[in-house]
Amino acid sequence: MHRLLPRNPIGSLLASVVAAISLSGSAAAGADVAPLDWSSLPLPSINGGPLDPAMFRDQVVLVVNTASQCGFTPQYQGLEALWREYRGSGLVVLGVPSNDFGAQEPGSNSDVASFCEINYGVDFPLLEKQVVVGAGAHPLYRWAAERTGPLGVPRWNFHKLLIGRDGRLVDWFSSMTAPDAARLRSAIDKALAEPVPGRS
Repeated sequence: MHRLLPRNPIGSLLASVVAAISLSGSAAAGADVAPLDWSSLPLPSINGGPLDPAMFRDQVVLVVNTASQCGFTPQYQGLEALWREYRGSGLVVLGVPSNDFGAQEPGSNSDVASFCEINYGVDFPLLEKQVVVGAGAHPLYRWAAERTGPLGVPRWNFHKLLIGRDGRLVDWFSSMTAPDAARLRSAIDKALAEPVPGRS
């Protein structure tokens, strides 16, 4: 049985987490950072083998660092709903399981994949478990940190990055921003309305 809440909540830690994850905002720092080149990234699928970079190129991509034992874990349901609603319009939801926060993703890649499928019917692509903060972070997250500055890096599970069709970071959202939040959906709609680069 998978628990959705932290195993050993500590009052002071929880208070600091809530304060931190309430922050969110548009990408502002590092405007000169080059657009993301999906073909340059390691994209190991949680089911084995690499994900095809072509599935992200010219698409709007919502990147979410996830965990199976977090209070925000039910957001998987909303993320899957976004994926099903918008994928025909060019949105890809990319889950990035990580054990960085509260050790709330302790299982193997196989455990994570099974949990997501059985409990939430997750069909959107998932990477293998990754580090998402610090010097050892996945290159995608290091690139995003250069774009947002310190305020835009994940501070907890289910932080969200929205990347436009042109490979530029459009916006970022704290863990507390639910997948069905009006602000997030508005940003997705706006990004999807942008033309595919190189096409009139």
